[in-house]
Amino acid sequence: MSTRMRFTIWRPLATAAITLLAASFLTPAAAHGAPRESRPVYSYENAIREAVWVDTGLDGDSDGKRDRVAVDIVRPRELAAQGRKVPVIMDASPYYSCCGRGNESQRKTYDTAGNVVRMPLFYDNYFVPRGYAFVGVDLAGTNRSDGCVDVGGRSDIRSAKAVVDWLNGRARAYTTRTGTTTAEAGWTDGRTGMIGKSWDGTIANGVAATGVKGLKTIVPIAGISSWYDYYFAQGAPLYDSGPDWLSDYVDSPEARARCAAVQQELVDEAPRTGDLTSLWAERDYVEDARNVKASVFLVHGLQDLNVRTKHLGQWWDALAKNGVERKIWLSQTGHVDPFDFRRAAWVDTLHRWFDHELLGYDNGIDREPMADIERHPDQWVTSTVWPPHGTRTATLRPSAGDRPGVGTLGLRKGTGTAAFTDDPRLSETEWAAQIDTPTPDKAGFVTGPLTRDLRLSGSSQVTVTATPTTATAHLSAVLVDLGPDTIRDYAASGEGISTLTDRTCWGASTTGDSACFRETAAKAVDVGRTVVSRGWADLGTYADPGKGVPLTPGRAYTLTLDLAATDHVVPAGHRLALIVAGTDRDLIDPPADTPTLTLDLSRTSARVPFVGGADAFARATSGTAAAATPDARSPGGVRTPHHTYRIP
Repeated sequence: MSTRMRFTIWRPLATAAITLLAASFLTPAAAHGAPRESRPVYSYENAIREAVWVDTGLDGDSDGKRDRVAVDIVRPRELAAQGRKVPVIMDASPYYSCCGRGNESQRKTYDTAGNVVRMPLFYDNYFVPRGYAFVGVDLAGTNRSDGCVDVGGRSDIRSAKAVVDWLNGRARAYTTRTGTTTAEAGWTDGRTGMIGKSWDGTIANGVAATGVKGLKTIVPIAGISSWYDYYFAQGAPLYDSGPDWLSDYVDSPEARARCAAVQQELVDEAPRTGDLTSLWAERDYVEDARNVKASVFLVHGLQDLNVRTKHLGQWWDALAKNGVERKIWLSQTGHVDPFDFRRAAWVDTLHRWFDHELLGYDNGIDREPMADIERHPDQWVTSTVWPPHGTRTATLRPSAGDRPGVGTLGLRKGTGTAAFTDDPRLSETEWAAQIDTPTPDKAGFVTGPLTRDLRLSGSSQVTVTATPTTATAHLSAVLVDLGPDTIRDYAASGEGISTLTDRTCWGASTTGDSACFRETAAKAVDVGRTVVSRGWADLGTYADPGKGVPLTPGRAYTLTLDLAATDHVVPAGHRLALIVAGTDRDLIDPPADTPTLTLDLSRTSARVPFVGGADAFARATSGTAAAATPDARSPGGVRTPHHTYRIP
């Protein structure tokens, strides 16, 4: 065992011993003047561990009884003995039993009395000694809960919202799953913060969108903001399965036996045509962003190809429109938790965020820059607000060049046409690699080498006027930074991280619940080009984004594709490219036909948010500059993501 390993395991055990001594005379409020930081002065080993079952008010499994969801609680014993109320950090998840949480796939474990021994992740280990309660909620239909998983719908959201209601005295809970003895939450002040990655963060978004009282903040990590946009991109299917597959994946064995009707509804109301239905409307939290009263600390990987960054862009914009207090971290990773790409800074920042939002400490975090953005692996910058002041949309115009399929990109209205034939065997990686070569599978448009840096920040749109040769057609639009760089290898198995063998510890440990986790490091790759943003659509949704129709071959259609949010600096010497093509392999499914599409470039454009707007683009593309030379060792980009993500 290394010296570092011995130290990092010893530290929380030593802290636990000090805690027992300090808890007799210290509390977070005992410092001189107003407190600025909660301290680990309470015993984690002696914490109260209990379970209750909260009545959701629903009967999702139609068994004639109201569903109850299991709630596992860890809270400081010393504060309970003093009669002092504590705030709650809550993670509502479908993964506590079926699949595990975090980089090490941890599951809940229990003692013979049914009380939780190990709670996944570090939240309870770290925050309970600091005067918080941690609550882990099994979503309806999972682990020890009644009801059925409905993938972001009424059951999912109500099963978590009911717990917030119970914590605030508005719902009923019981000491057992089927008994009649009620349990009160008199130990909490009701102030609740929800946190979680992926599906868990999605639930936090959905509960916040109900406007439930007592929910003071949410920390969604790679969360979904609209379930339709998880499965479709403007009618183009992103996966070869629907929400029924996901529900079956996380359902408890008991739920699978009793939830056939819910499963069938997930099939019937989520057609693979990509049409919007009432099922998807119920699972669109962006539409209800006006109800959000909680502050939001949002975290997302800019190369997340599971929960794509369209989710963060539309959610962030809706929150901004409604004046929600918010903060954001944007990494270069894929679908990765910040605990695994920026651990020390994350724990410190999250600690300060919860202290401010739940304990009311004036620690200054609300006056710090709104955004942290990773520019290169482990190299971060900040922005006072996000997108930055001075960000304005510029309309870029593609134009035909000297060779077919190799055009230019600028501010003047485009001319000519460009044609390509959908080739489902190819992806954005291959398109970008052949950007300067005429190929039949894509149309590419490129600036000259930039004379100064150009920063994109926010969400883009690409409007195309295309004439298909078939009754069905899918479109992809991709923005690419052409030039050498070192980035996180988001297409590799770790999506930008490597998991190491040594462990570091974040909080107090017990025999059954270690606070020590395997370290990680950035997995970097040298590239010659970087995909900055992407978007897809079914051309058949040209008239109605909620319903696709057959196309008439030979007729021109105009459609606007929404591209994923980003924050990226194209350095001087690099070029910016727009690619329009058909099926983006492994990221969308192909159409029924194999169309050739002809673009009318005079009616095709890209609206891109630049810091400095069109003026910044004009300055960056004026004059002449030498093109940056790719590193001869690595002239390409990341490899094409070779697997299909289906589990948020």
